[in-house]
Amino acid sequence: MSLERPVAPDPYALLPAVPAFVLTSTDVTDGQPIDPRFAHGSVGGQNVSPQLSWTGFPEATRSFVVSCLDPDAPTGSGFWHWVVVDIPVSVTELPTGADLPAGAFCVRNDFGDRGYLGPAPPAGDRPHRYIFVAHAVDVEHLDVTADSPPAVVGFNLAFHTLARAVIRPTFQVPG
Repeated sequence: MSLERPVAPDPYALLPAVPAFVLTSTDVTDGQPIDPRFAHGSVGGQNVSPQLSWTGFPEATRSFVVSCLDPDAPTGSGFWHWVVVDIPVSVTELPTGADLPAGAFCVRNDFGDRGYLGPAPPAGDRPHRYIFVAHAVDVEHLDVTADSPPAVVGFNLAFHTLARAVIRPTFQVPG
């Protein structure tokens, strides 16, 4: 079965423009393949979340949301791998295999779990982009719960994002 299809647009390019700040990682690099350690166990990975840190966000920031989306998943809507909400403004890094800081929580990813879900694209498909984003938010607590779907978090972010920082590594499973 061929999964040939056009490349999905970058979903963040479709949102209202906001200022950028800097997202870095010792584990993933923009435009480069993700180490299999950070992939899902179903494709031989260890399902470990990568280290992420951010700087240069607006002074008015009150909290952060960190997310990871695969816009290339063959679903028509992408696939949410990770959404961490209400990260305190005093926290500017999630270490490798992150334990979440006090007050922060994960909503369910598109697999139905609350936590990080590593890349696991279909075998033989083209490289998928994994868009890791740190959102600088203008409120301490986004109006969502752990049972909110990622789309509801995204909708709320449309009204509360001050700035956005992005890293777009890739991952592919050979056919």
